[in-house]
Amino acid sequence: MHTVWKGAISFGLVHVPIKMFSATEDKDISMRMLHKTCGGPISYVKQCQNCNVDVNAEDIVKGYEYEKGRFVRFEKEELEQLTTDATKTIQILDFVDLEEIDPIYFQKTYYLSPDQAGGNAYNLLLEAMKQSGRIGIAKISIRSKSSLAAIRVMDNCLAMETIFYPDEIRPISQVPGLPEAVSANEKELSMASLLIEQLSSPFEPDKYTDDYRSRLMEMIQAKIAGEEIHVAPEQQRTNVVDLMAALQASLEAVSVPAAEPSAAADKGAAKDKKRAKGDKKAAAEAAEEAAEALINAEEGISGRRKTVADAEEPLTINAAGDIEPSPKPRKGGKKKAKETVS
Repeated sequence: MHTVWKGAISFGLVHVPIKMFSATEDKDISMRMLHKTCGGPISYVKQCQNCNVDVNAEDIVKGYEYEKGRFVRFEKEELEQLTTDATKTIQILDFVDLEEIDPIYFQKTYYLSPDQAGGNAYNLLLEAMKQSGRIGIAKISIRSKSSLAAIRVMDNCLAMETIFYPDEIRPISQVPGLPEAVSANEKELSMASLLIEQLSSPFEPDKYTDDYRSRLMEMIQAKIAGEEIHVAPEQQRTNVVDLMAALQASLEAVSVPAAEPSAAADKGAAKDKKRAKGDKKAAAEAAEEAAEALINAEEGISGRRKTVADAEEPLTINAAGDIEPSPKPRKGGKKKAKETVS
């Protein structure tokens, strides 16, 4: 790995010399801009908008535009005065719980390793943070940019996450179109919760891949080999009109056939069976109430209440919770079936 920064971690009077390495890398496929006519690469030159001449690097200074077209200029030496020895130090200010930091604050991750003779101090900080379960909140300056940072333990390595300052986070109140009051249909909410449960699993990062990058690289290799490229356009998705139908289709899509039984599977199946039994009982009760209401409405008799068994064609609830006609009673049972309660 290439060292991107050298400095030290400071907490209290302890000084830990470290080297910093980028923990992530950009895998995006880089493309050059080409002239459509001849295929030559496009170059970008630095040109003065007033003089219309190309400007060399040594003739460029930095400036801040405080009004449209009006700048205050800074020489390189002026900006370097802001950089002191303290900016080469990661100064830990507080130790907090990781759960207290919302992920919106995180920017980029770096690995930190001991530098020179800082091994003992590095190991001390590493082990102390492991035992405490806390992370350090620190300040650091990288490439003339000051940033907050979170120092935490990853396996046997200290890692640093640069994080945004609070005033760099836009408030949610600025997001247009958010509902003032959140409400949801109970049946739709129940199905959505069931769908979330069906899709829940441990986080396994290796199973996620960049499909776009893979397809693009395949196209690049095909073009290098001189092959014709024909990509069929994907069918446009229509807006969801029937939310219940979409939820039901989603649940059916994630349903998994039963696997071979095992000790762990049997245990999980027992829980699922128990839960399914409760769901079926609740569904049967709800269906029975619906059937009773339907029968009473069809009879239209004021002040008269009937149960499911009172219908001219008796109904029953099957094991799946569905309503269906009852089998015709045997002889001797008709009289009882036809009795009504006034």
